[in-house]
Amino acid sequence: MNDRARDKGKRKTLTERTASAIRERLEGRGARVLLPFFGPAVVVSIAYMDPGNFATNIQAGAKYGYTLLWVVLLANLIAMLFQALSAKLGIVTGRNLAELCRDNFPKPLVLLMWGVSEVAAMATDLAEFLGGAIGLSLLFHMPMLVSMVVTALVTYALLLFERAGFRPLELAIGGLVGVVGLSYLAELFIVPVVWPSVFVHTFLPHLPDAGAVIIAVGIVGATVMPHALFLHSGLTQGRVLPRSDAERTRLLTYSNIEVVVALSTAGFINMAMVIMASGAFHQGHRDVAEIETAYHTLAPLLGIGAAGIFLLALIASGISSSVVGTMAGQMIMQGFTGFHIPLWLRRVVTMVPSFIVVGFGVNATNALVISQVVLSLALPFPMMALVWFSSRRGIMGAYANRTFIILLATVAAAAVLSLNVVLLLQTFGIALPGLSVLLSG
Repeated sequence: MNDRARDKGKRKTLTERTASAIRERLEGRGARVLLPFFGPAVVVSIAYMDPGNFATNIQAGAKYGYTLLWVVLLANLIAMLFQALSAKLGIVTGRNLAELCRDNFPKPLVLLMWGVSEVAAMATDLAEFLGGAIGLSLLFHMPMLVSMVVTALVTYALLLFERAGFRPLELAIGGLVGVVGLSYLAELFIVPVVWPSVFVHTFLPHLPDAGAVIIAVGIVGATVMPHALFLHSGLTQGRVLPRSDAERTRLLTYSNIEVVVALSTAGFINMAMVIMASGAFHQGHRDVAEIETAYHTLAPLLGIGAAGIFLLALIASGISSSVVGTMAGQMIMQGFTGFHIPLWLRRVVTMVPSFIVVGFGVNATNALVISQVVLSLALPFPMMALVWFSSRRGIMGAYANRTFIILLATVAAAAVLSLNVVLLLQTFGIALPGLSVLLSG
């Protein structure tokens, strides 16, 4: 019995085995496999296919067909760039973006960024938490408040996986990402798709009218997520510590590969959402703009199987992204303020806006779309901070961004800022000179 107990005590946990495999690969030993390196970008990728994406992509596909697919592609490319920079920041410095902001920026700016980031985190959780609850409510015909409580319990249970190390939670999130991806792959075999038009509109920029501008900004807000920029640097900062520059360089290479693979998958899923909505609704149901309406319309159009797959993807997306959102909120608070609150309390705080929205009878899908606009407006703060820190030699050393990356990231941030300005002008009814000509073209 003593020998068995001793052998059991020597067994490595799943996290320890993953860390050992990464260490061996960095040292040039072990099998040449990438799987142990996959985790941080996979976790972050769920933020790019959360229920906010469902809401904006359904509106985009139903109203404009394939026309806004190019926006999804552009947003995903921007996401790849900034997630790669965030991962690099954590790997090179051993600190996350919020911690670097706290240590390097004036206190008033730190407090402002923390406040904006907290609002963005709550807007994020509003979209994610409501999405999962809507899916459960529709699938099991339960009251919305009851489905919200169930969603809360499930997400908290998943968050407890982190106590066993980083790997169990990464695998759980990865499994839910797989559910979302396979669900939309199945949907593409069910809905009618005009593939030549899909290809054309994926690479042909066009905004038909002012409504398309608002949805386009919502797509960017639902794709490039503020909390994901903070979270990725935190997930990589201490996962495996490189012991030399050579190991750090290899780790960055594997990290970039993971970012491209994980976010390409997320991008294809987002495009599949738009394609599905276009194929199902654009010809005769262009007014479909809500998740509930989409579900009830899918059943008679394409059968209960298609509607059920849609809900399965929504539930998997809502639960997993809500878990990731809570992780990010915890990291943001701890990074900016330096103090830690219990995970259960953080979960409660981020859920409050969702219960308020439902309690006051606000349309859930409209709340999802508005939350994405809030995220888009909050996005420039972490984007600019990330470009600044990752470009400074005093912080990054030899790994500071090269001139081309600095220019590329600056142009991407400027594009997002420009979309935000257009959105604000549209929201307050202010005409922008030349905008009407652009939209009519």
